[in-house]
Amino acid sequence: MVIGVPKEIKDHEYRVSLTPDSAASLCQNGHEVWIEPSAGVGSGFSDDEYRKVGATIASSKAEVFEKSELILKVKEPMLSECALFRPGHVLFTYLHLAAVPDVTKELLGRKVTAIAYETTEAKDGSLPMLRPMSEIAGRMSIQIGAHYLEKTHGGRGVLLGGVPGVEPGRVVVLGAGAVGASAVRMAVGLGAQVTVINLDIERLRVLDDQYHGRIVTRAASPAAIEDAVCSADLVIGAVLVPGAKAPKLVSRVLVSQMRPGSVIVDVAVDQGGCIETTRPTTHSDPVYLLEEVIHYCVANMPGIVPRTSTYALTNATMPYLLRLASEGVERAIRSDPGLAKGVNLKEGKVTHSGVAESHGLPFTPLL
Repeated sequence: MVIGVPKEIKDHEYRVSLTPDSAASLCQNGHEVWIEPSAGVGSGFSDDEYRKVGATIASSKAEVFEKSELILKVKEPMLSECALFRPGHVLFTYLHLAAVPDVTKELLGRKVTAIAYETTEAKDGSLPMLRPMSEIAGRMSIQIGAHYLEKTHGGRGVLLGGVPGVEPGRVVVLGAGAVGASAVRMAVGLGAQVTVINLDIERLRVLDDQYHGRIVTRAASPAAIEDAVCSADLVIGAVLVPGAKAPKLVSRVLVSQMRPGSVIVDVAVDQGGCIETTRPTTHSDPVYLLEEVIHYCVANMPGIVPRTSTYALTNATMPYLLRLASEGVERAIRSDPGLAKGVNLKEGKVTHSGVAESHGLPFTPLL
């Protein structure tokens, strides 16, 4: 199979979908790899490193798309990239199509088969390609929140860890999945007062056992969310419904009741966000002030720690990529029900119910 790796063009997105070591594995298995010039530079990989393992450096992004059967990316394509797709192309990337109707429409019109990292499931029902980026984003959410709580950045002037004689800052984490658990880990490490809210009591039990009463766990309810959010210095949105829009757990009215200078980091922004006041931002312009609360809602948070993120991503994607390349897409998705769940679009049809529901489009079961 011929695999193409375009350079990511989302704002301050420095990750690349394939390391030189991963490219070597593909080439050794008889596949062709075409890399857009400088695609790996942001993650610290030169074009020469790819050449040395047998990959071909294309003359342009357009040539990558022209030569390739499978397009391997990190983030969903921008509209300017959608014009390069043709019928029969397979796209393997983080898609989050529920939040991008225009991209969904373009890919449908071009009859692309689009396989999403974030909805592909392992045999145990986990999300193996979403987890590493969720862990990174969860860890980052706390250090970013702590940064914007500083007075020089518009925050309340609260140190999350406090000092002797002064209480620590209060962190509320909405969700106890990979993002939420990673955020809790970082917040506890800094010495903050941490409350985590989740629907699944078993997940809360796991965290409670892990931290031996060091955190407060609360079953999700409107009253619990209101009580915790109103007293928080930092709120982390960490809710995920795979393939679908995130539920709005915090209303604008509730945001307005937070203390001035408090901070919201909505990691769920790439699925629409779980805070009503969330709107996507970029690394170039990451925050905005609404109801006197600082909002950080960057959809590609791990993109600014690309060395870590790229290695973590390719560790997770390579087993699936090798299977797709060696077996072919049709055989691979028919032999692996979990990979089949990653197929969001196929030849002009929406094959993921969450995407279809989000955009009011017909849903066509894949198998």
